[in-house]
Amino acid sequence: MKIFTVTKNKTLTLAAFFGVFMVGNVFAQLPRYYQEAPKNNEGTVMTVNILFGGHATAADLSDRFGSHLSTGLGLDLISKNDWLAGIQGVFYFGSNVNEDVLFSLRNPDGLIFGGNGDIATIQLRMRGIYLGGHVGRMFRFNSKKRSGIRATIGAGLYQHKVRIQDDPVVAVPQLNKTYKKGYDQLSNGLGLTQFIGYQHLGAMRRANFIIGIELTQGFTQNRRSFDFESRTEINNSRFDLAVGIRAQWLIPFYLGESAEDIRY
Repeated sequence: MKIFTVTKNKTLTLAAFFGVFMVGNVFAQLPRYYQEAPKNNEGTVMTVNILFGGHATAADLSDRFGSHLSTGLGLDLISKNDWLAGIQGVFYFGSNVNEDVLFSLRNPDGLIFGGNGDIATIQLRMRGIYLGGHVGRMFRFNSKKRSGIRATIGAGLYQHKVRIQDDPVVAVPQLNKTYKKGYDQLSNGLGLTQFIGYQHLGAMRRANFIIGIELTQGFTQNRRSFDFESRTEINNSRFDLAVGIRAQWLIPFYLGESAEDIRY
Protein backbone atom coordinates (compact mmCIF):
# COMPACT_ATOMS: atom_id res chain seq x y z
CA MET A 1 0.00 0.00 0.00
CA LYS A 2 2.82 2.41 0.90
CA ILE A 3 4.69 1.49 -2.28
CA PHE A 4 1.59 2.40 -4.33
CA THR A 5 1.25 5.76 -2.50
CA VAL A 6 4.92 6.65 -3.06
CA THR A 7 4.70 5.66 -6.70
CA LYS A 8 1.49 7.66 -7.18
CA ASN A 9 3.03 10.79 -5.59
CA LYS A 10 6.13 10.51 -7.78
CA THR A 11 3.95 10.18 -10.84
CA LEU A 12 1.93 13.30 -9.94
CA THR A 13 5.15 15.22 -9.28
CA LEU A 14 6.63 14.20 -12.61
CA ALA A 15 3.37 15.07 -14.40
CA ALA A 16 3.25 18.49 -12.77
CA PHE A 17 6.92 19.14 -13.65
CA PHE A 18 6.31 18.03 -17.24
CA GLY A 19 3.22 20.26 -17.48
CA VAL A 20 5.08 23.33 -16.22
CA PHE A 21 7.93 22.56 -18.64
CA MET A 22 5.56 22.28 -21.60
CA VAL A 23 3.66 25.48 -20.73
CA GLY A 24 6.91 27.38 -20.35
CA ASN A 25 8.16 26.02 -23.65
CA VAL A 26 4.93 27.06 -25.42
CA PHE A 27 5.16 30.62 -24.11
CA ALA A 28 8.82 30.76 -25.12
CA GLN A 29 7.79 29.92 -28.70
CA LEU A 30 5.02 32.54 -28.98
CA PRO A 31 5.49 35.05 -31.84
CA ARG A 32 7.65 37.92 -30.79
CA TYR A 33 5.00 40.57 -31.48
CA TYR A 34 3.07 39.40 -28.42
CA GLN A 35 6.01 40.58 -26.34
CA GLU A 36 6.60 43.87 -28.14
CA ALA A 37 6.52 47.16 -26.29
CA PRO A 38 3.24 49.11 -26.53
CA LYS A 39 2.54 51.03 -29.73
CA ASN A 40 3.62 54.63 -30.02
CA ASN A 41 2.49 57.53 -32.19
CA GLU A 42 5.77 59.13 -33.20
CA GLY A 43 7.20 59.36 -36.71
CA THR A 44 5.65 60.17 -40.06
CA VAL A 45 1.99 59.25 -40.30
CA MET A 46 -0.62 59.30 -43.04
CA THR A 47 -4.22 59.67 -41.86
CA VAL A 48 -7.52 59.04 -43.59
CA ASN A 49 -9.99 61.57 -42.20
CA ILE A 50 -13.77 61.19 -41.93
CA LEU A 51 -15.29 64.69 -41.66
CA PHE A 52 -18.50 66.03 -40.16
CA GLY A 53 -19.50 69.66 -39.65
CA GLY A 54 -22.19 72.25 -39.09
CA HIS A 55 -22.03 75.75 -40.62
CA ALA A 56 -23.66 79.16 -40.39
CA THR A 57 -23.69 81.54 -43.36
CA ALA A 58 -22.77 85.19 -43.84
CA ALA A 59 -22.19 87.76 -46.61
CA ASP A 60 -23.75 86.81 -49.99
CA LEU A 61 -24.19 83.18 -48.97
CA SER A 62 -26.68 84.12 -46.23
CA ASP A 63 -28.97 85.75 -48.84
CA ARG A 64 -29.37 82.36 -50.49
CA PHE A 65 -28.87 79.75 -47.75
CA GLY A 66 -29.15 79.37 -44.01
CA SER A 67 -27.33 76.97 -41.72
CA HIS A 68 -26.33 73.62 -43.20
CA LEU A 69 -24.34 70.46 -42.52
CA SER A 70 -21.38 68.80 -44.21
CA THR A 71 -19.58 65.50 -44.48
CA GLY A 72 -16.56 64.32 -46.41
CA LEU A 73 -13.20 62.59 -46.60
CA GLY A 74 -9.64 63.83 -46.32
CA LEU A 75 -6.06 62.61 -46.44
CA ASP A 76 -3.21 64.10 -44.39
CA LEU A 77 0.52 63.48 -44.31
CA ILE A 78 1.98 64.50 -40.95
CA SER A 79 5.75 64.66 -40.52
CA LYS A 80 7.60 63.58 -37.38
CA ASN A 81 7.94 67.30 -36.57
CA ASP A 82 4.14 67.74 -36.85
CA TRP A 83 4.10 69.74 -40.08
CA LEU A 84 1.26 68.57 -42.27
CA ALA A 85 -0.20 68.75 -45.77
CA GLY A 86 -3.36 67.22 -47.09
CA ILE A 87 -6.37 67.21 -49.36
CA GLN A 88 -10.08 66.95 -48.64
CA GLY A 89 -13.44 66.72 -50.35
CA VAL A 90 -16.52 68.07 -48.57
CA PHE A 91 -20.20 67.74 -49.42
CA TYR A 92 -22.58 70.41 -48.06
CA PHE A 93 -26.31 69.85 -47.65
CA GLY A 94 -29.23 71.55 -45.96
CA SER A 95 -32.88 72.52 -46.20
CA ASN A 96 -32.65 76.23 -45.35
CA VAL A 97 -33.03 78.06 -48.67
CA ASN A 98 -33.70 81.79 -48.29
CA GLU A 99 -34.04 82.64 -51.99
CA ASP A 100 -37.17 81.46 -53.80
CA VAL A 101 -35.76 80.63 -57.22
CA LEU A 102 -39.20 79.40 -58.39
CA PHE A 103 -41.10 82.59 -57.64
CA SER A 104 -42.03 83.13 -61.30
CA LEU A 105 -43.75 79.71 -61.44
CA ARG A 106 -46.02 80.31 -58.46
CA ASN A 107 -49.55 81.66 -58.57
CA PRO A 108 -50.68 84.48 -56.19
CA ASP A 109 -51.23 81.87 -53.46
CA GLY A 110 -47.67 80.55 -53.82
CA LEU A 111 -48.67 77.27 -55.49
CA ILE A 112 -47.02 75.52 -58.43
CA PHE A 113 -49.19 73.43 -60.75
CA GLY A 114 -48.14 70.43 -62.78
CA GLY A 115 -48.90 69.68 -66.39
CA ASN A 116 -52.10 67.86 -65.43
CA GLY A 117 -53.40 70.79 -63.37
CA ASP A 118 -52.66 69.24 -59.97
CA ILE A 119 -50.73 71.08 -57.27
CA ALA A 120 -47.07 70.05 -57.20
CA THR A 121 -45.05 69.93 -53.98
CA ILE A 122 -41.58 71.18 -54.90
CA GLN A 123 -38.84 71.27 -52.24
CA LEU A 124 -35.76 73.49 -52.38
CA ARG A 125 -32.51 72.25 -50.85
CA MET A 126 -28.97 73.50 -50.45
CA ARG A 127 -26.16 71.48 -52.06
CA GLY A 128 -22.47 72.29 -52.35
CA ILE A 129 -18.94 70.93 -52.53
CA TYR A 130 -15.42 71.92 -51.65
CA LEU A 131 -12.37 70.20 -53.18
CA GLY A 132 -8.98 71.47 -52.11
CA GLY A 133 -5.70 71.12 -50.30
CA HIS A 134 -4.24 72.54 -47.10
CA VAL A 135 -0.99 72.96 -45.18
CA GLY A 136 -0.33 73.65 -41.52
CA ARG A 137 1.10 72.38 -38.29
CA MET A 138 0.20 70.96 -34.93
CA PHE A 139 1.67 72.68 -31.86
CA ARG A 140 2.03 70.24 -28.96
CA PHE A 141 1.03 70.99 -25.38
CA ASN A 142 3.53 68.41 -24.14
CA SER A 143 6.54 67.10 -26.06
CA LYS A 144 5.80 63.56 -24.85
CA LYS A 145 2.20 63.58 -26.09
CA ARG A 146 1.19 64.00 -29.72
CA SER A 147 -1.73 66.32 -29.22
CA GLY A 148 -2.20 70.06 -29.30
CA ILE A 149 -3.39 72.99 -31.37
CA ARG A 150 -3.82 72.31 -35.10
CA ALA A 151 -3.81 75.27 -37.50
CA THR A 152 -4.19 75.00 -41.28
CA ILE A 153 -4.91 77.15 -44.32
CA GLY A 154 -6.18 75.84 -47.63
CA ALA A 155 -7.49 76.64 -51.10
CA GLY A 156 -9.58 74.87 -53.70
CA LEU A 157 -12.86 74.82 -55.62
CA TYR A 158 -15.98 75.98 -53.76
CA GLN A 159 -19.39 75.42 -55.33
CA HIS A 160 -23.05 75.58 -54.33
CA LYS A 161 -26.49 75.48 -55.91
CA VAL A 162 -30.20 75.20 -55.14
CA ARG A 163 -31.39 71.63 -55.56
CA ILE A 164 -34.93 71.50 -56.92
CA GLN A 165 -36.57 68.37 -55.58
CA ASP A 166 -39.46 67.26 -57.79
CA ASP A 167 -42.87 66.08 -56.70
CA PRO A 168 -42.71 62.28 -57.18
CA VAL A 169 -46.28 62.20 -58.51
CA VAL A 170 -47.02 65.53 -60.20
CA ALA A 171 -44.65 66.47 -63.03
CA VAL A 172 -43.97 70.15 -63.77
CA PRO A 173 -42.91 70.64 -67.44
CA GLN A 174 -41.02 73.85 -66.64
CA LEU A 175 -38.78 71.88 -64.27
CA ASN A 176 -37.58 69.09 -66.51
CA LYS A 177 -33.92 68.11 -66.43
CA THR A 178 -32.87 70.79 -68.93
CA TYR A 179 -34.93 73.71 -67.59
CA LYS A 180 -33.87 73.14 -63.98
CA LYS A 181 -30.45 74.53 -64.83
CA GLY A 182 -32.07 77.91 -65.45
CA TYR A 183 -33.30 78.04 -61.85
CA ASP A 184 -30.65 76.32 -59.71
CA GLN A 185 -28.25 79.32 -59.38
CA LEU A 186 -25.13 77.14 -59.77
CA SER A 187 -22.17 79.19 -58.56
CA ASN A 188 -18.53 78.30 -58.07
CA GLY A 189 -15.05 79.73 -57.85
CA LEU A 190 -12.01 79.98 -55.61
CA GLY A 191 -12.53 78.79 -52.04
CA LEU A 192 -10.23 79.57 -49.10
CA THR A 193 -10.34 77.81 -45.75
CA GLN A 194 -8.80 78.41 -42.33
CA PHE A 195 -9.02 75.95 -39.46
CA ILE A 196 -7.93 76.06 -35.83
CA GLY A 197 -8.72 73.44 -33.25
CA TYR A 198 -7.50 70.51 -31.20
CA GLN A 199 -5.82 67.43 -32.68
CA HIS A 200 -5.13 64.21 -30.80
CA LEU A 201 -3.11 61.18 -31.93
CA GLY A 202 -3.49 58.47 -29.28
CA ALA A 203 -0.38 56.84 -27.83
CA MET A 204 -1.89 53.43 -28.58
CA ARG A 205 -3.12 54.62 -32.02
CA ARG A 206 -6.76 53.97 -31.19
CA ALA A 207 -8.25 57.38 -30.34
CA ASN A 208 -7.37 59.86 -33.09
CA PHE A 209 -9.51 62.90 -33.77
CA ILE A 210 -9.72 66.61 -34.60
CA ILE A 211 -12.30 69.19 -33.54
CA GLY A 212 -12.29 72.92 -34.11
CA ILE A 213 -13.58 75.99 -35.92
CA GLU A 214 -13.43 76.34 -39.70
CA LEU A 215 -13.87 79.51 -41.75
CA THR A 216 -14.60 79.28 -45.51
CA GLN A 217 -14.62 82.12 -48.05
CA GLY A 218 -15.89 81.61 -51.58
CA PHE A 219 -15.13 84.02 -54.42
CA THR A 220 -17.80 82.68 -56.74
CA GLN A 221 -19.86 83.58 -59.78
CA ASN A 222 -23.09 82.25 -61.32
CA ARG A 223 -22.16 79.72 -64.02
CA ARG A 224 -25.49 79.48 -65.86
CA SER A 225 -25.75 81.35 -69.15
CA PHE A 226 -29.27 82.56 -68.38
CA ASP A 227 -31.38 82.88 -65.23
CA PHE A 228 -35.07 82.05 -65.75
CA GLU A 229 -36.14 83.77 -62.53
CA SER A 230 -34.79 87.22 -63.39
CA ARG A 231 -34.96 86.68 -67.19
CA THR A 232 -31.39 87.95 -67.45
CA GLU A 233 -27.82 86.70 -67.50
CA ILE A 234 -26.28 86.83 -64.02
CA ASN A 235 -22.52 87.24 -63.93
CA ASN A 236 -22.00 89.28 -60.77
CA SER A 237 -19.13 88.32 -58.50
CA ARG A 238 -20.12 86.93 -55.11
CA PHE A 239 -18.43 86.76 -51.72
CA ASP A 240 -19.72 83.73 -49.84
CA LEU A 241 -18.81 83.21 -46.20
CA ALA A 242 -19.44 80.25 -43.87
CA VAL A 243 -18.21 79.57 -40.35
CA GLY A 244 -18.73 76.35 -38.50
CA ILE A 245 -17.55 73.53 -36.27
CA ARG A 246 -15.62 70.71 -37.91
CA ALA A 247 -14.98 67.28 -36.33
CA GLN A 248 -12.82 64.56 -37.87
CA TRP A 249 -12.11 60.96 -36.98
CA LEU A 250 -8.63 59.88 -38.09
CA ILE A 251 -7.48 56.45 -39.25
CA PRO A 252 -3.65 56.53 -38.98
CA PHE A 253 -1.04 54.62 -40.99
CA TYR A 254 2.46 55.03 -39.59
CA LEU A 255 5.12 55.07 -42.32
CA GLY A 256 8.69 53.80 -42.29
CA GLU A 257 8.10 50.81 -39.99
CA SER A 258 9.72 47.53 -40.95
CA ALA A 259 7.82 44.26 -40.68
CA GLU A 260 9.47 43.59 -37.30
CA ASP A 261 8.23 46.93 -35.98
CA ILE A 262 4.59 46.33 -36.85
CA ARG A 263 2.67 45.73 -33.65
CA TYR A 264 -0.73 44.20 -33.14
